[in-house]
Amino acid sequence: MEWTLTYTIWSCIWLGVAILFMKEKFLVSDKKLLPPGPPGWPIIGNLLDLGGAPHHSLMSLSKKYGPVIWLRFGAVNTMVVSSADAAMELFKNHDLTFADRKTNEAMKVGGADQGSISLCEYGPYWRMLRRICATELFSGKRIKDTETLRANCTDKLKKWICEEGQKKGSIEIARIVALGSFNVIINATLSKDNIIDPQSKEGTEFVSSINRVTEFFGKPNVADFFPFLRWLDPQGVKKNIERAIVHPLNFATGFVKERILQRQSGHITSRKDFLDVMLEFQGNEKDGEPTKISEENINLLIMELFISSTDSTSNTIEWAMSELLRNPNIMRNVQEELDQVVGQNRKVEESDIGKLHYLQAVVKETLRLHPPGPLLVPRRARKNTVFMGYSIPKETQVLVNVWAIGRDPVSWDDPLSFKPERFLNSSVDFKGQHFQFLPFGGGRRICAGILLAERILHLVLGSLIHSFEWSLEDGITPETMDMMESLGIVLRKADPLRVKVKERMVLMNSVKEI
Repeated sequence: MEWTLTYTIWSCIWLGVAILFMKEKFLVSDKKLLPPGPPGWPIIGNLLDLGGAPHHSLMSLSKKYGPVIWLRFGAVNTMVVSSADAAMELFKNHDLTFADRKTNEAMKVGGADQGSISLCEYGPYWRMLRRICATELFSGKRIKDTETLRANCTDKLKKWICEEGQKKGSIEIARIVALGSFNVIINATLSKDNIIDPQSKEGTEFVSSINRVTEFFGKPNVADFFPFLRWLDPQGVKKNIERAIVHPLNFATGFVKERILQRQSGHITSRKDFLDVMLEFQGNEKDGEPTKISEENINLLIMELFISSTDSTSNTIEWAMSELLRNPNIMRNVQEELDQVVGQNRKVEESDIGKLHYLQAVVKETLRLHPPGPLLVPRRARKNTVFMGYSIPKETQVLVNVWAIGRDPVSWDDPLSFKPERFLNSSVDFKGQHFQFLPFGGGRRICAGILLAERILHLVLGSLIHSFEWSLEDGITPETMDMMESLGIVLRKADPLRVKVKERMVLMNSVKEI
């Protein structure tokens, strides 16, 4: 019986390989019209060209074959965009054609590809989610109204840093900032205050589970490249993501169920938050919208907000602090500007951000060199199209290598150096209109939370630099710091940054009194 089952499985695999081989020969009628790219192997195509760091490998290939290259990963046709000009063409002239997402097997677990604003297909449901988020969570008015909440969460974060630094001698900065960022988003969406802290077991499990989820979302999976292997899940990616997603999804589900029970019992507050709006939503059937959002999709959207806000923010702050510790003169410049603008007797406030030009430049330079998603979330061609003279078939996966675009010498002088000064007296920003700088993407599927992310990044980074003196652990120097990357769907530091921290004398009393 066991031999028969094994024989059947291998027969299916080889049959699939044979079909794939035949499909490869006839997939595109005229290969002369495709973008240039390296020759691929039979069946596996260009999988071996990816290497361990795809954003690095794809940048190397673009230097040889040009800013638009064609690759085949098993059964998946892929176009890679790696220059500002090609990105401008994509987002300005072909944005709608490439507005759908190309989701992998990990992203489909639990129906995430159906309920998530960043993963679901372009259409009435996505437009409805985008509109709700834009008006009820990420609008300028809503962000202004929640300014005090972010200030309180930042104060709490500084207190955690003091306590953990005194207790352990050093802190893991990404972990502690992730928890602070989580409290910001949960306050904005669910009106909850400081749910978790670094000392709790729950806080540790939450950060660990989010790290695993984002890792598996971006992990190369053979089942994505060879669809006939999906049912086998040969690398166990689907099984692992199902385990990892349990904690953040249960967290979200618990809050949603609690609110539903409160509303059923008649406990409805006059001030509605984002979750209330989602639960009360009534769609417009004439526009193809659902009449309401299912509880399952609300759970998924809340979980998505938890993950995206905590992971991308904490990683960006970690990269920024790493670069500043490698460049002490730049750290001093930021600190001097903060002392001049904010002074030494009060805290950094969001109203200060517009005057902190050097801090803004540091944030931009960090996002240029270390964009949260180096390849963005993959897009998919909705129809056959012509792009920059090349024929691109329907269903083609599109990767935008914003990591490579941010390091392109055509767009940037001395692109590998950390030089915030390049952004001083410059109008270049990350709102999607300057195509040499797209850390949050561009077009209609640009990150919905840019305005909130901008506030949090500047407030948190500015507060940390203003309130504390930072130094590397013993035995580590700026020259020996490990800056290696670990790639999931988010670009994080492979070796988490651990630092020693000391309160600045002028602010010692104010931090301790938080």
